[in-house]
Amino acid sequence: MSRNYKFHNPSAPYFISFATVYWIDVFTRQVYFNILAQSVDYCRKEKGMELYAYCFMPSHVHLLFRSANEDPSGLLRDFKKCTSKKITKSIEENPKESRKEWLLYMFEKAGKKKSNISNRQFWQHHNKPIELWSTKVIKQKINYIHNNPVESGFVMNPVDWKYSSARNFSADHAILEIDNMGFLG
Repeated sequence: MSRNYKFHNPSAPYFISFATVYWIDVFTRQVYFNILAQSVDYCRKEKGMELYAYCFMPSHVHLLFRSANEDPSGLLRDFKKCTSKKITKSIEENPKESRKEWLLYMFEKAGKKKSNISNRQFWQHHNKPIELWSTKVIKQKINYIHNNPVESGFVMNPVDWKYSSARNFSADHAILEIDNMGFLG
């Protein structure tokens, strides 16, 4: 992994994006979105995650966060490990999942390509963390996160995407609570 893709300042806020293996659109069912939301909520309450912005897309996740425990790498590792196991199990047990065999096959295929994976791989390994060093960069990343569903053609207005903090910023009902960065209002 490139030195550019590491958490260099453990106390800083970061923008990260991470995707499912092969960019598979896993998040097409409410139950899988719920697992992501519950896991983020758990990390906020129990693991020291300060969440400032988010967006869950069908194949990837965007987060703007900080680790209050000054371990962003460990926090993200634990989040990805937990969600990987829970979502894979949910796919296995979901009688309505028409793509079950194919999804599990693809996760196994990805896992076989990595020597450090024993069975299945759900998430791609890289996260591309970008340290947020100024208000301008923070606002730019928040706009990027919130406009991702619009750019993808899913909605016309960012607040219409259910799994985005754009709803929090517009004082609309949101799936997750976010933390206030102070200067962003």
